[in-house]
Amino acid sequence: MTRARRTTRKYRRTAALVLYWRDAELVIENFALRTSVAADPIVCSILDYCGDWRSPREVASYLKQYEGSSVQKALRDLCENGILERSDRPINPRVKAMESWAAWNPSAGFFHFCTKDTQFATNPRAAFQELQRRAKHDPMPLPLKTYANARRTKLPRSNSDGEFPMVLEARRTWRKFGREPVPLNALAQTLELTFGIQGWVDVPDLGRAAIKTSPSGGSLHPIEAYVLVQRVQGLRKGIHHYNAERHELEWLRTGFAEKAVERSLGHQWWFAKGAFLVLMTAVFSRTRWKYDFPRVYRGILLEAGHLCQTFCLTATWLGLAPFCTFAHTDTQWENWLGIDGIHESVLYVAGAGTRPGPDGMRDATILTINGAQQEHRAGTALVVPPKATRSA
Repeated sequence: MTRARRTTRKYRRTAALVLYWRDAELVIENFALRTSVAADPIVCSILDYCGDWRSPREVASYLKQYEGSSVQKALRDLCENGILERSDRPINPRVKAMESWAAWNPSAGFFHFCTKDTQFATNPRAAFQELQRRAKHDPMPLPLKTYANARRTKLPRSNSDGEFPMVLEARRTWRKFGREPVPLNALAQTLELTFGIQGWVDVPDLGRAAIKTSPSGGSLHPIEAYVLVQRVQGLRKGIHHYNAERHELEWLRTGFAEKAVERSLGHQWWFAKGAFLVLMTAVFSRTRWKYDFPRVYRGILLEAGHLCQTFCLTATWLGLAPFCTFAHTDTQWENWLGIDGIHESVLYVAGAGTRPGPDGMRDATILTINGAQQEHRAGTALVVPPKATRSA
């Protein structure tokens, strides 16, 4: 009987890597896995040499000025932190899926994946107090710019008597809601006028392009809408997908306790009380089909903004109380929606409820914390930065 031949373990540099210096430390980050290590610059030699599969003996020979045990440990540490791949282990599915981002990486991929799952402060009061302390030496900037010595031309004021200007001026980010459920017809109109396909046009030799109420680069419309129903007349609670062509809701799963929704919205308990939420996701392959350069990732974010403003204006026109936020736990929502976060990822959250009664109307768009009134901004949440681990 012959003994099975043992396969030599080999290492190779993974693709989704970015290197940068943080103060005096070199940081190597795998933005697909969102892992990072702080390392000695000599590790760059290992990564360069391991562009192809290399055995531990080959790496040790290449770095013969270092002890073999030190090189072996560095290989293990880099592998465990996702910086190197091992030939005797399957490739991580997230690393494999990142191949679809190849034309946009590293710039778009690094930004997208490394800004996911920010850890927001669990105590809005403490976050506001921190802003108060900061404002004493670093005042809040005004949203204005002026050229003091420029020649000026007075412009006529708009006529705000029409319905459209009134809707624009009435739009607010609401933080208090009525207890009544949102009428099904109001939700239906908001979805149709924001995300629904209004028609199709034939593009010669390419196919059909959808027409919607908001613009999209190449008319490719990468944004999908998922609705978390909490209080809507005649609708089952839970997550539904909005079918933009058929104007239908496709039920996917049951909903969640309010506390779970609150945590998934950066601990913004006021938004968790909305009657429904709309999770906007991007299917990146639609846009990447035409645009193979990373700048277009900006366009996808802009498109989410177009749609969100359309959503808020439509909900305002219908007499609802809309809101929007990007303080959300990306991976948690992606798990709930059943998407992988790479081919399709959550970008933005909007929602609405009925308007509160007279007692709640006065401060409905103001968040009151510790006796002070504060219009909430996503930036008021404190960020807990990730820590890098050390690899020799």
